[in-house]
This record gives sequence, structure tokens and C-alpha cells, in this order.
Amino acid sequence: MRLAESERRIMEVLWERGTMTAKEVAIVLGERLGWKKTTTYTMLTRCAEKGYIKRENPNFRCTAMVSKEEVSCWETDALLRSDFDGSADLLVASLIGRKKLTLAQMEKLYQSLRELEGEK
Repeated sequence: MRLAESERRIMEVLWERGTMTAKEVAIVLGERLGWKKTTTYTMLTRCAEKGYIKRENPNFRCTAMVSKEEVSCWETDALLRSDFDGSADLLVASLIGRKKLTLAQMEKLYQSLRELEGEK
């Protein structure tokens, strides 16, 4: 599953601030992105229909029903399937080969791999 960019914008506000009214979300996204209130309400309704948020009355209170971590997992899995034949090692090799990881990040990755190896 993958969030559309506009759905992600809605979710980011709720992840940052917790439960909010639709009006409060509209104010934040109006300031950040110049969205009209109707655009925000349309996207909130769409997110609710997909189960990403829960909508409650009064005041159309919105609560995130999926965490940022869950969405990251969905999107990482989708990326692995679509671009790397499901292979995490190909993804990591791609990042290392393009020098997208700093030495500190590579050391952290290596430590994570050692910990995984110790679990097996």
C-alpha cells in the first residue's frame, strides 16, 4: 500500500500533532501548502474512507489509524518489490554504490547486521 502525496501531507500533520479537528488540519495545511479548506476536507474524507484516519464527531475530529512506521514499512516493501525484485541486499548495494550512505550510516548498518547475525 502506498500513500498518495496529498494523503501523506494529511497524515504528517496528524502524526506531528495527534488528534485534531478538520478545521485545525485545514489551518495547518493552508499555512504550509496553501491548501483551501475544501481541499483539506476532501483529502480527510478520502483518508477516512481508506482507513488511514478515524473521523469522529463533534467537530470532525481526526485521529491517525496508521503510524508513520507502518506507512514506512508499506512503502519500503513496495519499493523492494517494484525496483529491487524483493531483495533488500540489492537496495542496500544500490545506496552504497551511489554513495548515498555516510561512513557513520554504513557503520550503523554493519552493527545492525551483526546484531541480526547474533539473533540467528
